[in-house]
Amino acid sequence: MNLAFITPEYPIASFKGNIGGIGTFTKNLAEQLVKNQCKVTVFVHSQPKENVVIQNGVEVHLVKKNAVKGITWFTNRRYFNKYVNQIILKNKIEVIEAPEWTGFTAFMKFKCPFVIRLHGSDTYFCDLENRPVKPKNRFFEKRALLGADKIVGVSKFVADKTQELFKLKKEIEVIHNAIDISLFVPNHQQIKPKSLLYFGTIIRKKGVLEIAKAFNSIIEKDQTVTLTLLGRDNKDVITKQSTVNLLKELLSEKALQNTLFINAVPYKDVITYIQQSEIVLLPSFAEAFPMTWLEAMALEKKMVTSNIGWAKELMIDGVTGYTVNPINTEDFATKVLVLLNETEKTSIMAKAARNRIVNEFDMEKSIQQNIKFYKSFL
Repeated sequence: MNLAFITPEYPIASFKGNIGGIGTFTKNLAEQLVKNQCKVTVFVHSQPKENVVIQNGVEVHLVKKNAVKGITWFTNRRYFNKYVNQIILKNKIEVIEAPEWTGFTAFMKFKCPFVIRLHGSDTYFCDLENRPVKPKNRFFEKRALLGADKIVGVSKFVADKTQELFKLKKEIEVIHNAIDISLFVPNHQQIKPKSLLYFGTIIRKKGVLEIAKAFNSIIEKDQTVTLTLLGRDNKDVITKQSTVNLLKELLSEKALQNTLFINAVPYKDVITYIQQSEIVLLPSFAEAFPMTWLEAMALEKKMVTSNIGWAKELMIDGVTGYTVNPINTEDFATKVLVLLNETEKTSIMAKAARNRIVNEFDMEKSIQQNIKFYKSFL
């Protein structure tokens, strides 16, 4: 098959900045498709300059932003749509896919079938966080979704919630996110006892403020426990302050002494930090189907996560770890202490977490589901 993807970001070798979940997802899927004898083209929109690179068998087009003061939303889309259609014809692309985030593909018409994959729209995340969505974003996202020939979601929760929020009549297929198990090998020799880890952006919606409150309770019961928060700081959406500064204000004096803040590090180093931690904390309020959870489970970690929506499709409370309502920070703290103190029971949970990823969310199985989905257009 000959496939293409539209994305706002893609980790090419020369790029030095941070790449988010959509860029990582697109790279992993594209390279796996190439290994399965598919031809893949990737279009990265709104770039500072134009370029084409071949990386691991994937043809990556960096398409420059076409900015005209006051109407960039129109000129950039029109330029990108024309550029992509030329390559669709040249490369004989059979299906093209894009994420729904901010509705970049609104009003675009492609010369092949067009898929939108739901990773979570701005409208979706605003709803989960109980905050207003920008009318412009909601409008463009709905137009993009209406323009898709088919829609696929990375979880049933994001599919159902998106259908409800946008009042869509289209059926939405579900293909869960997955990971390459071979890249995530447990290493229990490196574990630092009584170490807790959060990894990801330091932002309110990920439950980091609740981690701080829970850690205040934990440190009162056991002063040898440590907490590491690994990730890029973010300006808080409510207070407009640094989220790291908010955390430092929330943490008690004892808790702050046992807390380490580490800025974003290369991806391979993130895996090392996960391996070294005894427990991973991921109490997010807003996700679609988080890769961070898949990675921690594959590395056989003891975990406490949130119990919201998508969580029930991935975690099994009391079997693969514990799921909690992050707002209930006392219950959150209690579950962490159980993981720390009941080592035999909770080690079985960690093994069950990895087994669940191996059996249900391995990339090998997922890639065949994706290929079958794309072939449904032919």
